[in-house]
Amino acid sequence: MTNGWIDIKNSDMMLIMGGNPAENHPCGFKWVVEAKRNRNAKVIVVDPRFTRTASQADQFLQIRAGSDIAFLGGLISYAIQNNRFNHDYLVNYTNAAFIVKEGFKLPEDGLYSGYDANARTYDKTTWNYEESGAGTTGVTNIAAHSGTATSGGPIPPPMLPPNTAYDLSLQHPRCVFQLLKQQYLRYTPEMVERITGIPKDQAIKA
Repeated sequence: MTNGWIDIKNSDMMLIMGGNPAENHPCGFKWVVEAKRNRNAKVIVVDPRFTRTASQADQFLQIRAGSDIAFLGGLISYAIQNNRFNHDYLVNYTNAAFIVKEGFKLPEDGLYSGYDANARTYDKTTWNYEESGAGTTGVTNIAAHSGTATSGGPIPPPMLPPNTAYDLSLQHPRCVFQLLKQQYLRYTPEMVERITGIPKDQAIKA
C-alpha cells in the first residue's frame, strides 16, 4: 500500500489492483474500512481471485491474470472520451500540453517512429518536444489560461522546459494529450471485455 494513511481514510473512492491489502497490510487496511464506514467511500477491487479485500468491495471485477494494462487502458480511454479528468492539473503539473516534434509516429503497427530493424534500437530524435518558434507560430500562445503573466499573456505550465512549444487548450494534434488520446482510442469496452474477461457493463460502471 503505497498511499499515505491520511489519503486513504479521507478517500471517496478507491481502486485496488495488484494486491490484497486486507491480508497483506491489515494495519493499513483499517483505514479503508474507516473510509467506508465514516465517509461511505466506494471500493473497487480488480483481481483474478476473490480475496478478503474483494469481500469488502462495492464492486469486484474478476480479471484474467496478466491483462491489467488492457483494463487500465480502458479506464484512460473512458476518462478522456467522457471528459472525466482535471484539465487544470494536466496543464500545470504534467507534460500534456507539450507538443512533440513533427514526424513522431504512434505504434499502429507495433513500432514507434525511429526504429532500426537491423540494430534493433530506436532513434529517438522525433520523440523530443517541438521547440517554440520552430514552425509553431502562435502555438505557445494558443489558449487562455487561468491567471496572467506580467506581460498580460498566458502563464506557461510551471514545469515547461525552456523553448518548448505547448498548447494550453490541449487541442494541438501533436500535443502529448492528443497523442495519448489517440493511443488509447483502441481500448473500447468491447476490447477490454475480450482481453480481460470483465463484462463490458461492469467495466463501464467502474
